[in-house]
Formats: sequence, C-alpha cells, structure tokens
Amino acid sequence: MEKCVEIKKGEGKGQMAFQPRVTKQAAAIIAIDALLVTLAGSLALLARFDFSFAGIPSVYADAWLKFLPIQIVLTIVMFSLLRMYRYVWRSVSAQDVAEMILVTTLTGVVCDGLSILLGLGMPRSVQFISLVLQVSLLTGERCILRFYDAFRRALYRQGSGDEQRIMLIGAGEAGRMLIRESTGDSGTNGRICCVIDDNRAKWGRFLSGVPIVGGREKIADAARERNIDQIILAIPSLGAKEKKAILEICQQTGCRVRVLPEIYKMMSSSVSMADVKDVQMEDLLGREPVKLDTAMLSGFLHGKTVLVTGGGGSIGSELCRQIAPYGPKRLVILDIYENNAYDIQQELLRTYGWDFPLSVEIASVRDKEKVYKLVQRYRPDIIFHAAAHKHVPLMEDCAEEAVKNNIFGTYHVVRAAEKFGVKKFVMISTDKAVNPTNFMGATKRFCEMILQSRRESPTEFCCVRFGNVLGSNGSVVPLFKRQIAAGGPVTITDKRIIRYFMTIPEAAQLVLEAGSMAKQNELFVLDMGKPVHILELAENMIRLSGFEPYKDIDIVETGLRPGEKLYEELLVRTEDLGKTENDQIFIERDKKLAPEEIGQKLALLAQAVKSEDDETCRKALKAAGEKPIFCFLHYPPLYQGYQCPEILSMLETYKVELCCYGHLHGPVIRRRQEGKYGNTEFSLISGDYLGFVPKKICEK
Repeated sequence: MEKCVEIKKGEGKGQMAFQPRVTKQAAAIIAIDALLVTLAGSLALLARFDFSFAGIPSVYADAWLKFLPIQIVLTIVMFSLLRMYRYVWRSVSAQDVAEMILVTTLTGVVCDGLSILLGLGMPRSVQFISLVLQVSLLTGERCILRFYDAFRRALYRQGSGDEQRIMLIGAGEAGRMLIRESTGDSGTNGRICCVIDDNRAKWGRFLSGVPIVGGREKIADAARERNIDQIILAIPSLGAKEKKAILEICQQTGCRVRVLPEIYKMMSSSVSMADVKDVQMEDLLGREPVKLDTAMLSGFLHGKTVLVTGGGGSIGSELCRQIAPYGPKRLVILDIYENNAYDIQQELLRTYGWDFPLSVEIASVRDKEKVYKLVQRYRPDIIFHAAAHKHVPLMEDCAEEAVKNNIFGTYHVVRAAEKFGVKKFVMISTDKAVNPTNFMGATKRFCEMILQSRRESPTEFCCVRFGNVLGSNGSVVPLFKRQIAAGGPVTITDKRIIRYFMTIPEAAQLVLEAGSMAKQNELFVLDMGKPVHILELAENMIRLSGFEPYKDIDIVETGLRPGEKLYEELLVRTEDLGKTENDQIFIERDKKLAPEEIGQKLALLAQAVKSEDDETCRKALKAAGEKPIFCFLHYPPLYQGYQCPEILSMLETYKVELCCYGHLHGPVIRRRQEGKYGNTEFSLISGDYLGFVPKKICEK
C-alpha cells in the first residue's frame, strides 16, 4: 500500500504541514489481516484436535478467545512499525514477499512469547501451525493482489494497439517503484522493456523482472534493438552535469525523453508515473543548484519591508516567491501591468495564507510623484528594482520610451529611496549593458552609472548583472515553443549567435544573495556558466518535442536585428573580478562617476525626451554615455599572425575603443591589422609605405 500524505497549505506563515492519513485501501487490508489472523488461529486449533470443535479443550478455547484481540492489535501495530503497510502491494516484488515472511514470522514469535507471559499459552503444535498459517495467509493475500493486478494490466494492454516500449535509466528504488506501478492506472499505455544503470555490478541482473542491459554507453544500441519509443530517466538525485550528459545521449536516439523531478521535489516516499515529466531546457543546461546562505538571507529579509518594482514580471515575480518564505514584515509589489500583478498576488496568498502581509500597487516608475508617495507610505527597508523595458528590437524603435522608463524610472526610485531612508537598493541589470551595441543595453548601462554615482548616499546601492533567463517574457524559449507547436519553422537571427542562460529561480536566488552581501556602489556579475549556441538550443527544443530538426521542423535564419550582438558579454575577464563568499557571484571593478556629472547627463536626456523624437533621444544617450577610450602604441600588438596577449588583455579590460600604432616598415605593412579585433578598432597611423605621414584618426 502506498504511503499517503495530505499537504496542508496556508497554515500560519505559509508553512506546510504533512499529516499521514489512512486510505480506504489501507483500512481494507488491515481488516483482511485481522480476519486472516483469526482464521489462522482457529484452523490451528482445529488441526491439532482432529478438526472437531467438540474435541477442543475449553481451557485452550477460552485462552485463544482472550488472547485473539491482543494478537490482532499487536500484529497490526508491528506491521505498521515495520512499514508493511507502506508497500504498493498491488505490484509487490519478490523482495517484498521475503520481507513480509520475515516480519510475519517475527510477529508470530512475539505474540507466542507474550501469550506465555500472560498465562494464555497454547500447545506448541498449535503455535507452530498458527505461525505457518499466518505467514502463508498474510503473504498470500499480498501475492493475490499482485497477480490480480498483473492480470488486469495484461487485459488492458491487450486491448491497446499502440503500447509504448519504455527504457528506464536508473536501477535504484525510484526505478523499481516505476516498474512495479501499474501502467494502466498511471494513464501511461506502455511497458518497461529494459533498464540502464552505470553500476557494473547490476549488469545482467533483473530489476523486478526487467533486465538491466548495461550502462549509458548501451542506451543507443538498446533503444534500436528493442524498438524503444520512450526513455525515462529515473534518478532523482542525479547531479545537473551528469543529468545533462545522459540526456544528450538520449536525445540522439530519437525517442521521447522524460525525467523524474529532483529529489527535493518528491513529496512522498512513493514514486509514480504521474511524477514523470517531459525534459525541460533547464535540464540540459547542466548547472548545479545554487547553494544559498539561508542564515544570511534570513537576517537580510526577515521582518523587513521589501518593495519589488516590476514585481509581476518574470524576475520580479520570482523574487517575490523567494522573499516570501523568509517572513518579511511586508512585501510590496509594484507593477504597471495589473494582470501580472494579480497573478503573483493570488499565487502568494494561496500559498502563504490570506493573512500574509502583501500589498500590490499598480503604478509606473515613470510617475515620479506616485513613486515618491508609495515609498513614503510603505517606508521599505529594501528595494529590488526589476521594472524595465528589456526587449532589444522594440527599444530600437521606441528609444524615447526606453529612456523614460529605464533611465528616468530608475532615477525616480533611486531618489525616493534616498529621501525616505531605504537601507538597501538592488537593481537588476543585464549583460547587454556591457559595451552596449543596442539602445536597451545603453539605457541599462546608464542606470548602472546612476547607482555607481551615489557615493555619499545613506542608501546602499548595488547592481546585479546577468544574461538571458530561460522562459522569461520576451526570451527565445517561449517563442521557439510557439513556433514548434505551430509546426515550424523555428526562426533564429544568426546561426553563430551564442547567449548565456540560467533559470529564473536561479537568477532570483543569486540576486537575493548578492543583495544581502552588497556594500555601497558594487556591481555584481553572476557566473552564467558556459554560453549556449542558439542554433543548438533550437535543435534541442525540437528534439524534446518529439521531432527531428530539419526533417520534421525546419530552422530558418532571418538575419541579425538592429542592435543585436553575435556574442553577449557579461564581464571583462573573470580573473580581473573581485571574489565573494559565493563562487557564482563576482564584483566588477568599475570607475565611479560624480553625481554632478550624472546630473548633467540626465539634463541632456531630459531635453531630448521633450523633443519626443527617437533619433534625438538616441543621439543624446550616446552623447551622455561613457566617453570612448583610445590607446596609442609604438609597436603593434598583432600582425602577421603574432599576438601579444598582455596588450590584448589590457585593451579588453579597459574597453579600449580605438588602438592606434606605427613602427611597421616595408612590405609587412600590407599584412597589418586594420579594423576590428574583438571590441577594439585597430589603425596603423604611419609607415614607410604611407610616406611616414600621420593620418587623422578621429574627431571625438
């Protein structure tokens, strides 16, 4: 019988209470056990005295009747303590039967000993016969259930013409439970045909009657030889990198691939086909779970009033989900989109109870007066600023709105935080702010500069910069899903594009931890791991959907959009960054601007916004941005295949826009570096083939 739990949510401050309950099936098995114990005792007495009721001495009959209730209760208690009622007996295995025999024998011995102590002993022959009958009847009861269920499943499969052939990866307890479970009852019309496990000691053996055919190197061969339709990865405790490696092998088989959730998501000791889910893109990232300093976060958030701007968005809503368990004094959600705000409001109230201290405000960060009123009303201790326009192509066409929302919206919240005593301000930034080539990225870089300029402020300001987030609004993953569902084609702008990805929960967790450790004016950079080729992402998503790329669903290249980079940059070089206590969070050392300089730049942008012209705003932002850095060298850092790594590293570190050099003579000038290398433009300013006449470089 399955161990069942009832999950109650919304008690107190959102804690979950787990209470065992007895199901109808469990009660039925307990009742049958009581009857079988009674039957075993009566038959033992009858067998000892030639099956004659009249021949049974009254002293033995009275003793048996007096001890019977004790024996029944003791049997049920011992079965419960020894977890005999936790098994799914409708799919019992040989190991389960052996355990049942052992426990029943032990229970019988204990009962016999107790009857002797109470002076209610029976002849030894009666005790022996009774013990044998109890073991036979109680174990047989379970086996009958097993055979009945197997027969019923066989009839079910016989009537189904499209039975799925399943390969199971993982010969552990979870795999054993999946094999034992009824495929008919689970709603999965399939049969597990073979098992894969990397433990060589298990090869050639059987798991609940299913052969273990080898390790992961056998996946492709077994899938082909056994005509496998579906593969289930049934190792909930598997690490992220190992899971990614196995899933990549499975993808090449053309089979549908499904997984059991992580071990911490399993709410009971039983595993069912209902727990199996389709593989998600995050399963293929190979990123290990974030290790959080819960004590630090609790001290940071517990009992504090926290305001989240853009709290209905992808990152903002996840921040709210992660903040809520730490018991804030009040959580305030600010968002301009009422539907998003409503959704996260209802979710939090359902989860943590209707008395959870939650406030939702519908307003725009562009509304200076409204922002000031809200910050004054709630007096937050912490502000997480996630409100922003972030869609790159749209902001190229709506430059004015990007400036209003991203730059001035941020500035309004910053000034309100300073005026009303907010202790800490954490802003969400983006990798597109690094050497920005698009308008959205330029606005976010300016926001970083605003926060970095607040040197003498009583509020501690910090920025957290990371790359793309899987499944967030506007990301490629939802777009690809819609395109695949429509039958294709899947569109990518350029097959060479690479991007950094992490999951939404992972991003929110690291933002919280960065905020908890932040000091004044720090710019945090999250370790995004290895970059992902967008082409591979599209191909994997097609395979995960059960299709073959380029055969079932085509992938079409549409060309780079305005402002789009081939390669996103998160930081300069990891080794040039400051380390933190968390090895996934770094601090970028960046120059700080004076508040006066930021004020002058904002005045310039304000004039451009008044013009209501996108091109004027674009020019103003470029003029207000960081001044380009030039470098002049005597010797060239690269020519004729030679590269000087120290100089090139320096140019990258300081984001040098233009590097000018000379000292190349003779025919070698023809093989000079002229043009872009990395993010730096190279230019030879003079040489003997140029008549040693310096050329004009720029007018900036």
